[in-house]
Amino acid sequence: MNLVIHDLNHEQWEKISADYDGWTVIADNGTIKPCTGCFSCWHKTPGQCIIKDGYDNMGYLIHHAEKVTFISHYTYGGFSGFVKNVLDRCLGYVLPQFEIVNNESHHQKRYDEDKPVTFIFYGHDLSEDDRKCAERYVTAVCVNMRTHVEEVIFRECEKPAPGRTVSDSATNGKTVILNASLRWANGNSAMLARELTKRLNGECETVALPKYMNRMNELMTMLQNAETLILCMPLYVDGLPSQLIRFMQKCEAEYHGCKKKVYILANMGLYESSQLVNLFSAVKKWCARMNFEYCGGLGASAGELLGAIAQNIPLAKGPGKHTADGLDKMAEAINNRTSVNDIFTEPFMFPRRLYILIANRNWNNLARKNGIKPKDLYRQL
Repeated sequence: MNLVIHDLNHEQWEKISADYDGWTVIADNGTIKPCTGCFSCWHKTPGQCIIKDGYDNMGYLIHHAEKVTFISHYTYGGFSGFVKNVLDRCLGYVLPQFEIVNNESHHQKRYDEDKPVTFIFYGHDLSEDDRKCAERYVTAVCVNMRTHVEEVIFRECEKPAPGRTVSDSATNGKTVILNASLRWANGNSAMLARELTKRLNGECETVALPKYMNRMNELMTMLQNAETLILCMPLYVDGLPSQLIRFMQKCEAEYHGCKKKVYILANMGLYESSQLVNLFSAVKKWCARMNFEYCGGLGASAGELLGAIAQNIPLAKGPGKHTADGLDKMAEAINNRTSVNDIFTEPFMFPRRLYILIANRNWNNLARKNGIKPKDLYRQL
């Protein structure tokens, strides 16, 4: 069995479908739901997603495919919203436990295999930098998904019709934190948003993107006169969460509001904050397309550790010290309407080896709480 995942419309697919005769085809039928970050595919139903929308067996399909191909519109250095959504739902293909690969923390393999993956990006007049960004991104994805890049192909397509316009009209001075996490109320992204808000002057509102997934136009209207936009999110499979990419694509096509200053507030479960580079790059490319001013951001690693610590002690008093310092610098820049160099933080006085040891033990404990024997976390389908 071979597997192809694509975001082409009917007309585009018909032109190339003969090349994939007999393949299993994953396309957008309108039913896919975003990954909620619940990690049930790791500690409740190992290897399988609990969201039953027809895209819940992606890890199984990848495992049983001899060839895997992703076809995506080039979008801010990576995948379109739909293709990224499918990729986010592939998390069960790997294990929750960490190990060190090429001096970075990554998830362990569920299957003893090295799956070849081909990536085909189509876009108009892609620059050399666009190609390098895409190649760097898919390499990172394959390292974390424990597969390898077979080939990266770029294909030219027609220039899209111009859609949105951005106004130079006055803003209301307001700052909006757009929390893209589907764990928006209680997740680590929300915790960091609260910590940042404490440090900001003036009016600041936090908006949960998941509440507006089916009301994007309403959300854009809400944001159109804000002066400052802070994109707050967790790292999903080495990049932006799919729901945020969909929002960004919608803005590029239809936004008619004022220009903005844009900052990033990102966190991740892996230890090395340098693995956030592709997420930051995507936001920078989006800002360039929107003619927004990118003003820097904070990328914090070991998000689950930071979230647990923040429940008991001030963030600045323990392993979260570097992150707290980064929030101070970021808040100063936002308050002064200036830019800040990108800040990447890791736990203070908390070594990687200890972090991995505790994290791996916690996955076993979660399994036991759910009535699953720890050995079953390694279940193969």
